[in-house]
Amino acid sequence: MRFLIALLAPYFIARWGLHRKSLDQSGAIAGCVVAFFLTVSNLCFFSALLAFFISGSKVTKFRGQLKKRQEEDFKEGGQRNWVQVFCNGGIAAILSFLYLLDVGCDEKLIDWKRYYSPSWFCMAVLGALSCSCGDTFASEIGSVIGSSPTVRLITDFSKVPRGTNGGISVVGTVASFVGGAVPGLAFYLTQMVCVNEDYLTSSPPQWPIVLVAGIFGLMGSMIDSLLGATLQYTGYDKKTQRVVGQPGPGVEDICGTDFLDNHGVNLMASLITALLAPRVALPVWTALT
Repeated sequence: MRFLIALLAPYFIARWGLHRKSLDQSGAIAGCVVAFFLTVSNLCFFSALLAFFISGSKVTKFRGQLKKRQEEDFKEGGQRNWVQVFCNGGIAAILSFLYLLDVGCDEKLIDWKRYYSPSWFCMAVLGALSCSCGDTFASEIGSVIGSSPTVRLITDFSKVPRGTNGGISVVGTVASFVGGAVPGLAFYLTQMVCVNEDYLTSSPPQWPIVLVAGIFGLMGSMIDSLLGATLQYTGYDKKTQRVVGQPGPGVEDICGTDFLDNHGVNLMASLITALLAPRVALPVWTALT
């Protein structure tokens, strides 16, 4: 039954994404691969991924006409291709495969004393997904809410145009926490449904999952911004009056170097957050429970 769900659920979600223009054909195929490994290993992983995909698609389309005027590489509907899918979900898929090898096909509660390894993998997977979701919320909402045409650069807090890689705002920061908590809430609710009630009563409280997921989203967004401000080039094209990601004639340098593109930054931020997530979650869990 689990294997059948892992085959059918990603297929129908990919079809929905194609219909809604949230994915192109290559992105749909890549999404099926990522979702298969997350689903077959742990249904909580799948629900967290699904929450990220649906909520991320919604906020990507938020005030799309304004983003079209701001962004050089704007795509109608925010269509994601296979590169974007793997850079945002690939780390979670790899970790879920390792979870499958170590734990098997099972939903485990977070219990650091009895089940340290499953808890570590669960927090790492959730960290990767919450990082991507939090950064999506921060960039898609923070870039179009507010009257000021500038934001603050994370490295020196200087004023830079909206859409600059590494630019942060109060709205974007709050949105990153909320975005990170969305997969965490889905993860938590799925655990409550799938795990045996006797096991629930004998294990530590699970509600901190939502809180730490929000922290992962905020942390991942900050890591993404720091990488974007230093390792990704941002310039301002005076002719088109848009923020651009490549140097060229008439482009004024803002920050960063031409070392990573946006996909590379997303991949690195997801990896770093996933590795840091268990270390962040454990003391929070200990303090709260």
